[in-house]
Amino acid sequence: MYEYNIDINTVRELEDKAYKIRHDLLNFIYRIGMGHLGGELSMVEMAVALYYKYMNYDPKNPKWEERDRFVLSKGHCSETLYTIFSDMGMFTMDHMVEHFETLDTAQFGMHSNRKYVPAIEVSAGSLGHGLPIAVGMALGARLQKKAWRTFVMVGDGELAEGTNWEAIMAGGHHELGNLVLIIDKNQLSMTGFTRDTMNIDPLADKLRAFNWDVREFDGNDMYAVCEALQNLPPSSWESRRKPICLISNTVKGRDVDFMEYNWKWHGGGIAKEQLEEALESIKKRYEQRRSVR
Repeated sequence: MYEYNIDINTVRELEDKAYKIRHDLLNFIYRIGMGHLGGELSMVEMAVALYYKYMNYDPKNPKWEERDRFVLSKGHCSETLYTIFSDMGMFTMDHMVEHFETLDTAQFGMHSNRKYVPAIEVSAGSLGHGLPIAVGMALGARLQKKAWRTFVMVGDGELAEGTNWEAIMAGGHHELGNLVLIIDKNQLSMTGFTRDTMNIDPLADKLRAFNWDVREFDGNDMYAVCEALQNLPPSSWESRRKPICLISNTVKGRDVDFMEYNWKWHGGGIAKEQLEEALESIKKRYEQRRSVR
């Protein structure tokens, strides 16, 4: 049963935070000279809502036993998480820049490594691995009789990997009600639109056929994101029900005018002139949203 009593002040606070994360992320990518800004910008609302409000998580104790787990399977977008971790006080931005992909002192990489960053649950790189691991984590919570929930985010282009569909079949079969799959459906992969490179639609119908509870919404609308996360049923190791899939329809390069819907911004750095234009663009979009909220 859905409830729509979303606190508008919470939505505004999270929108403020999403703007700051976008601002800091763009500066971070400029300083390190590399990244995957398109997909990093598309996932900001969901990541912010999870880490700052809806996930049971303590940034001062990232290995807390009872925490909810978040697996970023589209690991090439790890800089969004690093930016959030920095904002939460885990690392300074200067520290992350100094130790990004350095030869001898690397702690942060374009693809996250759980050995070096305690807040990372699963090392990422090869696509298609995060969801199978998350299924195992959800099963592990059931076996240990733990109430924590596992969230996993995949990209829509990543769903071309067959391992995802084996995991989707397993999650539905085992009725993992403590598992939430988030699909950042930004419609683009490295070389073009997913509908052209590998069409995954009708996605919701396919997931329902695998015994998943599917909910679809605008993943760049913070109100809709809050609505989806607030109305998740309580996590319980005892309950056996359909696992949940949140199809988060987003825009690759969100809020940067020259990046949106442009597959060429899947990966790469950003020049000084482009940074200034991008920062102005996200500020303009943020102010437009605030004026009507």
